[in-house]
Amino acid sequence: MEQLFPAGGPADLSSLYAQPPGVRVNFIASADGSAVLEGRSGGLGNPNDQALMGVLRKAADVVLVGAGTVRTEGYDLVQPRMAIVTRRLDLDPDTFAEAIIVTVAAAPGRDRFRDVIIAGDTEVHVPTMLAGLTERGLTRVLCEGGPSLVGALEAAGAIDELCLTVSPILAGPGGTRITAGPPSVPQRMELAHLLTDGELLFTRYVRAAS
Repeated sequence: MEQLFPAGGPADLSSLYAQPPGVRVNFIASADGSAVLEGRSGGLGNPNDQALMGVLRKAADVVLVGAGTVRTEGYDLVQPRMAIVTRRLDLDPDTFAEAIIVTVAAAPGRDRFRDVIIAGDTEVHVPTMLAGLTERGLTRVLCEGGPSLVGALEAAGAIDELCLTVSPILAGPGGTRITAGPPSVPQRMELAHLLTDGELLFTRYVRAAS
């Protein structure tokens, strides 16, 4: 990959994507703004995008992901630890026995899972969820979606970094955006760097100084 901004030639991904404590969101979108192609995000990327995902996961303490994304994208357990956000607990406890489950007090069957964070009564409260991860020593959080979870983090003002890959594909009308949910207060970000492999654009935005 080549670093376009700041100008720097070949990119050292491990150095560029070292993660401090906080919440980093990683997403891919088409050139016309869709987060999915034929219902999944995988069709938008390429092997370099997958390689970058591996770098981001290595830099994090925990991968945070919504249960809908786990099912749609066919997640298995990933390293580092995975935390799955679900209000209904409709997950196989054998498949995800080692995952941290973030749920609500109203969810049935919590005792089927080994490590559970109760982050609200009927809706997941983002600060409570992040506090539960911090109590487990997991302060470098990498969120991989889906849009509803990213929207909740955005509404809570909890996003410190956004790593957004832009695909040259035009997905067409009706595609899902990278965030979903009720309107929230806009948050300004600053471009930290921009990379390319000649096909995809790899952006990294950080929270703007107040």
